[in-house]
Amino acid sequence: MADFLAIWFLLHVLLHANGSLAFWEEEKIALLKLKDVLNYPNGTALSSWGGKEMDCCKWERIGCSKLTKRVTKLSLNRTRQIELHDKDFFIESSLFLPFEELQELRLDGNLITGFNGVLRLNKLQILDLSYNSLTEIPSFNGLESIKFLRFSSNRLKNLSTFQELTTLRGLEMLDLGYNDIAGEMPPSIGAMTSLKSLSFRNNELNGSFPEEGLCNLRSLQELDISRNSLKGSIPPCISNLTSLRLLELSENNLEGTIPSDLLSSLKSLEYLSLSLNHFEGSISLSSFANNSNLEVLELDSLNKELHVYTENTTWKPLFQLKVLRLSNCKINEPTRSIPSFLLTQHDLRVVNLSYNSMVGELPAWLLINNTKLEFLSLAQNSFTGQFVLPADSKDLDLFWLDVSKNDIQGPIPASIGHIFPNLLYLNMSRNSFQGSIPHSIGNMNKLRSLDLSSNNFTGELPEHLVMGCKDLTMLRLSHNKLQGQLFPKRWNLTRLQVLYLDNNLFSGHLLPGLLTSSSLILLKLSDNSISGKLPDWIGEFSFLRSLSASRSFFRGPIPVGFCRLVQLSFLDLSWNSLSDNIPSCFNLSALKYLHLQGNELSGPLPRALYGSSSLVTLDMKDNKLSGKIPTWISLLPNLRNLLLKGNNFIGSIPFQLCQLQNISILDLSSNSLSGPIPSCLNDIPFGRKKAHDQTFETDEYGWTLYSPFMTYEYQSVLRVNQYVEAGFYSSDVAEEIEFISKLRYESYTGSILNYMSGIDLSMNKLIGPISPELGFLSDIHTLNLSHNQLNGSIPRAFSNLKQIQSLDLSNNKLSGGIPPEIVQLNFLSVFSVANNNLSGRAPDRKAQFATFEASSYEGNPFLCGLPLQETCGRSTAASDPNPGEIDDEIDDLFKDAFLETFVPSSIVAFLGASAFIYFNPSCRMLFQFVEAKLLSSR
Repeated sequence: MADFLAIWFLLHVLLHANGSLAFWEEEKIALLKLKDVLNYPNGTALSSWGGKEMDCCKWERIGCSKLTKRVTKLSLNRTRQIELHDKDFFIESSLFLPFEELQELRLDGNLITGFNGVLRLNKLQILDLSYNSLTEIPSFNGLESIKFLRFSSNRLKNLSTFQELTTLRGLEMLDLGYNDIAGEMPPSIGAMTSLKSLSFRNNELNGSFPEEGLCNLRSLQELDISRNSLKGSIPPCISNLTSLRLLELSENNLEGTIPSDLLSSLKSLEYLSLSLNHFEGSISLSSFANNSNLEVLELDSLNKELHVYTENTTWKPLFQLKVLRLSNCKINEPTRSIPSFLLTQHDLRVVNLSYNSMVGELPAWLLINNTKLEFLSLAQNSFTGQFVLPADSKDLDLFWLDVSKNDIQGPIPASIGHIFPNLLYLNMSRNSFQGSIPHSIGNMNKLRSLDLSSNNFTGELPEHLVMGCKDLTMLRLSHNKLQGQLFPKRWNLTRLQVLYLDNNLFSGHLLPGLLTSSSLILLKLSDNSISGKLPDWIGEFSFLRSLSASRSFFRGPIPVGFCRLVQLSFLDLSWNSLSDNIPSCFNLSALKYLHLQGNELSGPLPRALYGSSSLVTLDMKDNKLSGKIPTWISLLPNLRNLLLKGNNFIGSIPFQLCQLQNISILDLSSNSLSGPIPSCLNDIPFGRKKAHDQTFETDEYGWTLYSPFMTYEYQSVLRVNQYVEAGFYSSDVAEEIEFISKLRYESYTGSILNYMSGIDLSMNKLIGPISPELGFLSDIHTLNLSHNQLNGSIPRAFSNLKQIQSLDLSNNKLSGGIPPEIVQLNFLSVFSVANNNLSGRAPDRKAQFATFEASSYEGNPFLCGLPLQETCGRSTAASDPNPGEIDDEIDDLFKDAFLETFVPSSIVAFLGASAFIYFNPSCRMLFQFVEAKLLSSR
C-alpha cells in the first residue's frame, strides 16, 4: 500500500510539474510587484524577497503548501514604512489574482486607503485589514470560504456595503471595531448565522439595542458592542444566545434594570461587562452563583443608581473570578458592608470597589487571599482601621494600589516597600495616616506615581525615597506636616515631572538639588515656611509649565532667570515679600495665568508683559505699583481677569480697556484713579459669552491609559483585554481668583470662573455722572462704584442688570430719586446706596428689596419710607409717579416743607415785630413821624 501511494505521488508530481513551474513563476512575479508597491517610493521592507534565494517559499512572511508549494499565507502586516508617505494609498486587487491557493492574507497596519477592483480569492479563509485607512469595505467576489474578517481601526463611517458581507454565510468572525460607523446596526446581520464572534466596539452606533437580527445569531460566542451610544434596555431575547462566552456592552447609554434571571441563563458566560451605563434598580450577585465559568464581572455604574446585593441570601459561588469591577454602586444598603463572597475568591487579579461608600475595616484580607492580585482600588469608601499587610508576604505582583479617600489611621507599615516592590502606582491620599513616610518606599524602584497628600505625616522626606525611586514621575505630598530642608544634593528623582509639596512645614532656602529633575513640568511649593530669595536657577527648567510658590517667605526681586521659562503657563508667586520692579525681560508668550498679588512690587507695569498675548489672568493687586494704567493693555486679546486693586495707580481709566472683549472680572479698586467712568465699558460683553470654552479647565499631566504586564489575559478572538485599563493623572494647579462680591472676598476656582463677571472701581477719585450705558451690562454679577465722587442720578437703565447679585453705589454724591424699576432685579442679594444725596421714596419692599435693611439707605437725609424711620409726606405716600414726575415730587416735598415751616415762622416773626414796635416809645414816635410825613405829602 505504501509503495502504491509513493508511485501515485510521483506520477502526480510529474503530471503537474510543468504547470506548477508556471504557477510558481507567476506567483514570484506577483510577489515582487507587491513588494515594490509596499516599498514605494524608497522603502526597505521585505529585503529577502528577490535576493539570492530563488525559492519564494523561503522568503520572509510567506507560507506555502507542503504539497504544491503554492503560496497559502501572506503576513504583510506593518510592512509599509508609513513615515515615507502622506498621500492616499490604493492597492490593485489584481495583484492577488495569481495566489489561487491563498488562505490567509494579513495587510493590517499599512494605512491602505482602499482597493482598486474586486478581491477574487476563492480559497481565502482569513483576511485582516485592521489598522488601515479604509473608508469603505472592499468589494468581494468568490469569498464563500472566508471565515475571519477583521476591519477594526479604520475610517469606516457607514455600512453602505454591509449587505455584501451578509452573503458570506460561512463567516465566523467579523471585527468592525474602532471605526466611525454611525447609525443603527443593520437587522440584516441576522442572516450571518455562522457568526461566532462579532465586534462593533468603539463606534458611533445609536438607537436602541439591536434586538432584531442579533438575537438570531444562535452560534454567537463573543459579542462586543461596547463604547457606542446605544440606548434602551437589554432585550430578553439575549437569553437565547446560550453559547455566549463573552458579552461586552460597557460604555453605552443603556438603562433600565439588569435582568438577573436573564443573564443567569447564560451558563457559558466567562466574560460579562455592563459597566459605565445608566442602569438602575437592583441586582443580586447570587443570580450568578451557578455560572461556574465566569472569570470577568464588570458592573461599574455611571449614575450611582445601581443597587447591588450580595448578602440577602445564603449562597456559595461556583466561579472563581479573576476580574471584578463594581465601582460607583450602592452596595448592600443600608449596611453598606463589603461583599462577603469575596472571602471565597482566591484567584483575583483585578479588583475595583471604589466610590461605593462601604463601611467597616479595611479588607486587607483581599491581599492575603489573592497573592496574584495586580490591581486593587478601594478609593472613596468609608473604610476605617489601620493598613495591615501580610507579615510573611513579599514580592507580590501588585502594580496598582489605591486606598485614597477613606478614614484609615495609624502608620503605613514599615515593610510596604519590601512587600510591593513592583508597584507602579500608589495612592493613599485623603486619609488619616500618621507617623513618618516609611524608608522602604525607596525600594519601589519601579514606582511612577506616589500620592500621600492630605494626611498627617510628619518628619522629613526619607533619603531612600528621593534617591531610590528613580522612575518616579509624579510625587504628591501636599497637605501634611512634613518639614526639613528641600532639595539637598542627594535628591535624585531624575524622571520627575510633577511635584506637589504645598501646605507643609518645609523651611530654609531652596537648594539646587532639584536641578537633577530636569524634566519637571509642574512644581507647587505654596504654603510652606521657605525663605530667602527665589533662586535664579529655576530658569533652567525649560519644560516647566506651572510654578506655584505662594504664601511663603520669599523676598527680594523676581529673578531674571524666570524670563527663560518659555513654556510657563501658570505662575503664582503671590503673598510673599517680593520687591523691586518686575523684570523688563518678562516676555513669556505661553503665560496664561500670572499671580503676583500681595507683594511689595513697585514701579509701573512692565511693557514687556504685552508680549504675553496668551495671558488670561493678570493679578497684581495689593502691591506698590504706580503710574498710569498703560494703554498697551489692550494688546492682551485673551485677558479675562484684570485685578490691579490696592496699588498707587493714577490718572484716568484708559478707554483702551474697552477693547478687551473677553474680560469678565475687572478690579481697579483702592487706587487714585480720577476722571469719569468710560461709558464704553458697555462694549465689553461681561458674562455675555454664551459658549463657554475650556479656558479654566484644569490641565492634566500623567497617563490616562496603562496596560501593565498582566499574568492573566482573557483569551478572546476579539482581543478583548481592556479590563486592565488604569488611568491616573495629576491636575495642574487650578486657576483661582479672589474678588470682592457681596461685601466680602469670594474665591472662584476652575470652571466656575466661566460664570463669574464683575466690575469693581471703588475707593478711587472718580467723578462725573454714571453713564446710563452701564445699565446694559445685562449679564454682570457684581458692580461696585462706591467710595468715589460720582454725582448725578442713578440711571434708570440699571433695571436691565437682570443677573446682578451685588450692586454698591454707596459713599458718592449721587442725587435724585432711586428708580422704582430697580425692584425688578430678582437676583440682587447685596444693595447699598448709603451716604449719598438721594431723595424721595425708598424702593418698594418687594422680592429681594424686602430683605434690605436701613443700612442700605442710611446717610441720605431726604430719603423716606421703609425700611427707614422717616415717613414720607402726602405727595410721597403713593408709589413713585411716572418717569417724568420725579422732579415734581421733589418740588412737592419742598413746598410741603415751606408750608409747614416757613409760613408759621413768618407769622410769629410778624407778630413779634408788631408787639415790639407798639410797646417801644421810640419806635412808636418814629412810626408817628413817618405817618405824618405821608399824610402831608398828599
